[in-house]
Amino acid sequence: MVFSEEEIVLLISQYLLPLTRITAFFIAAPIFGTRVFSARIRLVLSIAVTIIVVPYIPDVPSVSALSLSMLVIIAQQILIGVALGFIFQVVFQLFVLAGQYIAMKLGLGFASMNDPSNGVSVTIVSQFYLLTTTLLFISFNGHLVLINVLVDSFSIIPIGNTGISSNGIYQLIEMGGWMFSGALTISLPVLTALLVVNVAFGVMSRSAPQMNIFAVGFPITLILGLMIMWVGFSAFLTSFQIFVDEGMIFAMDILRS
Repeated sequence: MVFSEEEIVLLISQYLLPLTRITAFFIAAPIFGTRVFSARIRLVLSIAVTIIVVPYIPDVPSVSALSLSMLVIIAQQILIGVALGFIFQVVFQLFVLAGQYIAMKLGLGFASMNDPSNGVSVTIVSQFYLLTTTLLFISFNGHLVLINVLVDSFSIIPIGNTGISSNGIYQLIEMGGWMFSGALTISLPVLTALLVVNVAFGVMSRSAPQMNIFAVGFPITLILGLMIMWVGFSAFLTSFQIFVDEGMIFAMDILRS
């Protein structure tokens, strides 16, 4: 069998360019991009998904491998993959930030532990929320939904001279504000209840100055805060579904923009 140089370049481009987007997505996406997944497993998964996906995506343009156009297309694929992974990473970090808000108000800001998935120190409440979110996401086959969104992106933004528009990048930046507002929404019931408790302790300290408000207030605030978290945890699943759906809508809007 004899292959010409143009056929070899086309064959390489047909698999290399989708592999670039898929690998960038798996590096930035939650669950797949954590330290639990080693680089070898992530690479093997990227290659396997690429081999399966390539026959079903639009034709890849024939571009010289050493040209400037090829470098531009590769950069576009990396940007698209990282953007999609970043969107769902923000959804997960929303719950981590909500845990940070609650922990600081409970007085548990000092009780931090190492997060094995990201390699950073977070509060215990944030770690609890992150583990709960991850388990819910996997139980709902969210990891398969992520791969489905990635495959659909090849139909919405085919590999070529187009990428994410400036409007899409602006929407991606706006997700920062959405993350803070969503985290505040989740933690607001606990924060409001603890504010009422602190106001009550302030009134008590004025009526009984001889009472050590710090020695009495901290354990009561902690116990009441944990009880409020336990009562309000029944709405966690609803909040999870709402914010994951909004993350999906963000992803599709950024791709279609």
